[in-house]
Amino acid sequence: MRSRTLLPALLLLGSLTSACAHGTSEPPATAADGARPGSSPSPARTVDPSKIKGLEIVNDSSEAGSCPFATSYPDVPGAEAMTAAMKKDVERRLATFRSGTCGDSAEGLDLNISHQFLVASGDVLGVRLIAQDHSSASEGRSTQAYWYDGEAEAYRTPLGLVADGSRDALTAALKDQLKGREGVDAASLDGTLSDPAFRASLLNDMDFTAVGGLRVTFDRGEVGAPAAGAYTVVLSKETVTPMLSGFGKRAQRQTMRPSRSLDLGAPHVPAPAAPTHTASGDDDTDCKKVKCIALTFDDGPAVPETSALLTHLAQYKARVTFFTVGQNVAAHPGLVRAEAKAGHEIGNHSWNHPDLTRLSSRQVASQLNRTSAAIKAATGKTPTLFRPPYGAVDRTVRAATALSPVLWDVDTEDWKYRDPAKVARTVIAKAQPNDVVLLHDIHPTSVAAVPEILRTLTARGYHFVTVSHLRATL
Repeated sequence: MRSRTLLPALLLLGSLTSACAHGTSEPPATAADGARPGSSPSPARTVDPSKIKGLEIVNDSSEAGSCPFATSYPDVPGAEAMTAAMKKDVERRLATFRSGTCGDSAEGLDLNISHQFLVASGDVLGVRLIAQDHSSASEGRSTQAYWYDGEAEAYRTPLGLVADGSRDALTAALKDQLKGREGVDAASLDGTLSDPAFRASLLNDMDFTAVGGLRVTFDRGEVGAPAAGAYTVVLSKETVTPMLSGFGKRAQRQTMRPSRSLDLGAPHVPAPAAPTHTASGDDDTDCKKVKCIALTFDDGPAVPETSALLTHLAQYKARVTFFTVGQNVAAHPGLVRAEAKAGHEIGNHSWNHPDLTRLSSRQVASQLNRTSAAIKAATGKTPTLFRPPYGAVDRTVRAATALSPVLWDVDTEDWKYRDPAKVARTVIAKAQPNDVVLLHDIHPTSVAAVPEILRTLTARGYHFVTVSHLRATL
């Protein structure tokens, strides 16, 4: 694990109020680095993922000190072929990350892959994966879009938005927009975009603006000098519509005028109901007089793991603290409401689990404020605590938020050991009064370890309380 020179978890006190910015489930569109000077951001629609029936977010993470990572992508009923494509790409990126520089146990590297819904309407689904890889020489951010055509029951690459006979016309329009931009080599551009083999890999991130324009994003170094950053080109609706395939025109319409629901033809599968456990009043446990312990669960909520965990906790009247990831809160607000209703504490674990110490103060604030806004929308209450991903916190991170940071005393390493018995033994062997214990409710094996933890520590006289209650009563 990364070495820490921080105060123990319970001493990391700070202001317990937070200024929370209003936000949506998707970030607003912004001009990419390298966009034409003076250009305005292209208007974008936002998607409420909680309206997608049967949605599951596939999460994974590692807190290994040398090469931590966090990945997520959506699994939508009916779009199994698209899910398989995302899974394959995420696993490929992860394998490259692990076997490359990380294989040398280098410090200071990490990989983050998050997701963004482009459209989820009618018979059209669009998703973008955003990868930030700090093991690459370019400190690279890369994006890729994935599309699903419910009418044809087929996964589509971004080029599937364009008719086969119109791809040369699209290429010509893109070259016309890119030529003259700072850092773009016109001769190189002609060679790369004109070659069908290169074109398929370069045109891997295309979506529509709210007014029907086609937005094409090129990663850093793909069509210009790396120092110039990424490039975004937007072709107007009038220009691009004649070039679109039948699927592309439906995707354009569903982006401009979204339907109320998504129907990809999947058999109806009832969404798992959130548990309805209700806390009986405030917790009156006095941790000065009895043995207390604070179990904490990171990275959720997750389906169906968090629901199972809430049932286990209710059986022992245990209260815990959930440090939730914003993109998962947006997808499953009902689970977060169920956590709060059952008397548990909801903390902030950033929007998509980046190493906050790599971000600017403004970016840190955005990560935390968006997540706090999602938590408040789900529960009616703004969180007061945050857990920095990987435990990485510095002066810049602290100054960017009024939330109080929380680390841990016992690290179960449940992300490494997917073994319920081992996780339970670790907690039981290491637990001391007033400890904060780190677990993750995205792992079924960690959830499966909880009944044994609760049963054994209860027999030893422990009371399970939230972090804030532990702090307040010591």
